[in-house]
Amino acid sequence: MYILEKAPAKINLSLDVLYKRPDQYHEVEMVMTTVDLSDRVEMFWLEEQTIVIESENRFVPNDERNLAYRAAKLLQETYKVKAGVKIKIDKQIPVAAGLAGGSSDAAAVLRGLNQLWNLKLSVERLAELGSEIGSDVSFCVYNSTALAKGRGEKITELPPPPKCWVILAKPSQGVSTQSVYKSLKLDEMEHPNTKAMIDAIYRSDYEDMCARLQNVLESVTLPKNPEVQQIKQQMVDSGADAVLMSGSGPTVFGLVKHESRAMRLYNSLRGFCEEVFVVRMLGVNQTLD
Repeated sequence: MYILEKAPAKINLSLDVLYKRPDQYHEVEMVMTTVDLSDRVEMFWLEEQTIVIESENRFVPNDERNLAYRAAKLLQETYKVKAGVKIKIDKQIPVAAGLAGGSSDAAAVLRGLNQLWNLKLSVERLAELGSEIGSDVSFCVYNSTALAKGRGEKITELPPPPKCWVILAKPSQGVSTQSVYKSLKLDEMEHPNTKAMIDAIYRSDYEDMCARLQNVLESVTLPKNPEVQQIKQQMVDSGADAVLMSGSGPTVFGLVKHESRAMRLYNSLRGFCEEVFVVRMLGVNQTLD
């Protein structure tokens, strides 16, 4: 028996951090959506109660450090599953990029094993389990467009954003999400207008959506990472309608309406970083062909 799931990358259209909670996590308010850059996650039934991770990408761990492994283990232990699974991950999303690649893989495993192991769990229950694995996993279970609150686990689904092209550029330098949050000066930040972003999405107003793009984590990441700032400026100079860093970085994305301009941005960025992608905005749950 075999299940194949698509695990799309996410971008943050709006990312706000409200305050630090007693549990030391930060209370966030994020509008997130998916783009057409996806890992493919294949799951094969095993009779023995083992979890095997396979990937040709050397940056993908094959043990409990991998969120996909932890997702399988959590389902196995919670529901006393006697079977095992071999999980093959075809990695297309850059690793440690602010695009939730690992979280999306974990969400794909939750959805896939729900079928493979015949658990009959609701999407809401899968998202609840996802929150035990990582902050973005709950959103990735829904695989659409949503407002995420709390630590990121409180999900309210939204309509898909206006259709457009997305140019993703990931610099070579990495960013530590933990250190970014630790360096945030909450009382000095300009906060996004999350409600206005949601309104723009409901009205399918592309120009207003572009005007509302904002990510408070840029206030930490950009000054410490000049390469990220340089890529952002290059996108602006090359004619993107709007540009923002996704998550804690380092990936920057630009939005444009027309493919010809998307390709112009792509060509202008190739000299700045190796990992550049031109994809469509998704924002809706999609199954594999």
